[in-house]
Amino acid sequence: MNGPSRRPIAARNTSWAAAAARALVRAGLKPNTISVLSAVFGGVAGLSFWFAGRVEAPAAWIACMVGAMAGMQLRLLCNLFDGMVAIEGGFKTKSGEVFNELPDRFSDAFVFAGAGHALSTGHAWMPTLGWLAAVLAVTTAYVRAMGAAGGASQHFCGPMAKQHRMAVMTVACLIACAAPWWAVAAKALTIGLSVVVVGSLVTIVRRTGRIVRDLESR
Repeated sequence: MNGPSRRPIAARNTSWAAAAARALVRAGLKPNTISVLSAVFGGVAGLSFWFAGRVEAPAAWIACMVGAMAGMQLRLLCNLFDGMVAIEGGFKTKSGEVFNELPDRFSDAFVFAGAGHALSTGHAWMPTLGWLAAVLAVTTAYVRAMGAAGGASQHFCGPMAKQHRMAVMTVACLIACAAPWWAVAAKALTIGLSVVVVGSLVTIVRRTGRIVRDLESR
């Protein structure tokens, strides 16, 4: 993982994050392993969404929503600690950037494609919405990487950067926990995916504009 491409995360400067990173270093966990785990946790979130569309018991539905929230937040923690462990433990590798980027793209695909299958009846268009969110989420990262490959600075601007996407879907899951007793709450997942789609489109336009201006000014 290379320093110049690191996403600015405020939590990196907190004492708890520094202590956790040191503990991971002492445990011998390598940053590339942590990066791969982010995709694993993204898969947990995606599977939780998928199972939610196939359960009937209220407790099972809530368990699926909690599983999805846990998977998404653990994915973000992996994104936080992989770089910190690389620096704290001196574990930077030449292939670190590949491990830093590729698992994240799988994580996005798992989360949003899975979310599209969370509602099993009366929402035939939901899978399409989920896959659209997945494609656009991956595209936001592609635009940033494309700009960097062309010589521009790394542009992490939103409004729907990675942490924003996960925040939107986590809130949607939290509201959707009430769906067994309040059917309208299930619409939070649809709204969440819609927000991600629209926000990702805006993000793609903003990043592209900044990259073009950056390159033209050099």
